[in-house]
Amino acid sequence: MNSNKKNSNRPPAIIVGLDCMTGLQSARILAGHDVPVIAIAKNPGHFACHTKACDRVLFADTSSTEFIETLKVLAGELKQKAVLYPCTDMSVLQISRHRENLQQDYHVVLPDAPVVEMLMDKIAFIKFAQKEGLPIPSTFFLESRSDLDVALKSIAYPCILKPPMKSPKWEANTKHKVYKVAGEKELVALYDRCCDWADILMVQDCVEGTDANLYSCNCYFDSESEPLVTFIARKLRQWPPEVGTSCLGEEVRNDIVLEETVQLFRKVQYRGLGYVEMKKDERSGKHYIIEPNIGRPTGRSAISEAGDVALLYTKYCDVVGLPLPENRVQKYGGVKWIYWRRDLQSAWFYWRRGDLTFRQWVKSLRGKKGYAVWSSTDLRPFFADFFGKFAAVVFSRENKPGDSVKNNVNSVTNAKVVDSPAEVQSEAKV
Repeated sequence: MNSNKKNSNRPPAIIVGLDCMTGLQSARILAGHDVPVIAIAKNPGHFACHTKACDRVLFADTSSTEFIETLKVLAGELKQKAVLYPCTDMSVLQISRHRENLQQDYHVVLPDAPVVEMLMDKIAFIKFAQKEGLPIPSTFFLESRSDLDVALKSIAYPCILKPPMKSPKWEANTKHKVYKVAGEKELVALYDRCCDWADILMVQDCVEGTDANLYSCNCYFDSESEPLVTFIARKLRQWPPEVGTSCLGEEVRNDIVLEETVQLFRKVQYRGLGYVEMKKDERSGKHYIIEPNIGRPTGRSAISEAGDVALLYTKYCDVVGLPLPENRVQKYGGVKWIYWRRDLQSAWFYWRRGDLTFRQWVKSLRGKKGYAVWSSTDLRPFFADFFGKFAAVVFSRENKPGDSVKNNVNSVTNAKVVDSPAEVQSEAKV
């Protein structure tokens, strides 16, 4: 348990979705700023629930409205208006839709409800981006086999297939948030396998480039839609490779990503924590918006803290009326962020494929670092995560040399149905 007795008069932060990497990091960061932390989690067995960063941990289904009822009950026990930090897409959506019932007791720091719905609905966002002339890859929406037939006439390869939003049904069938497809036969086979996992699927041109071509801007916008904090970073490796979530990131300068992020969020009069991921095409050098994430911290939000930029704490100070932190300007010191278990998996994959030497891996880890799960003062989540999953994943069939990421059709054909909430939550999008 974390004790913040000297600041017990401060309003608490409520972490909704502790049972994911993002929730764990957010709880630790806020506790480190002497903010009382109360968390809500779905899965008591998740490694993040072993943290001592929280004063209390409550359990409720954060993928449904059950946690909204938990918040209503908790409100009767709170002495001050608390600050909500949803850490999953579904919790952001539910809080937005129930904001009228929550705003009396909680600071709901989100843009207007229609903006939340549009930015979280990939179909609506892509149509908005096309209308506003924002840089996005060519996209086709597949509601039926006839839509696929139309797309097959125009889509370029390689392409990617994914749902507009990862629903519980999608996550119950696969851990992948996106599949990379090399040709028409693979696309047809993959569509036939996945079409029942979502009401609609998307197929997009693939923006060519390595993991290191993926850039992101984490940010916080105030009630006047002004950016109080921005922080640019890029992926160095991800898991699964090419189509997964970041496991090694690096602080960098990229003014194009910064400008596109600020432009997008100002257009929609944005408020709250935000994130835009862009990818630089290896062939043209052009940057394309891959997706926005809104209303919540992301996995690499913690890299800003390692880079001495108080992203999450700025939100807290802004809404409760405390002086804003002085450390809100990015210094571009090249700090890194790592999720050890997943980076070992990713490095192992690339080493076996001949794309990474041991010396290159060691060199990539040099420099000041922030950590996804590791903490020298909060060890239990790291050991629960590492020893609970690493051996099983590394030596599983999915990781054998013949199972190339490029052969995603084979992967999905033999897709494992994931019933464990711990596995589903641990693969939350970064």
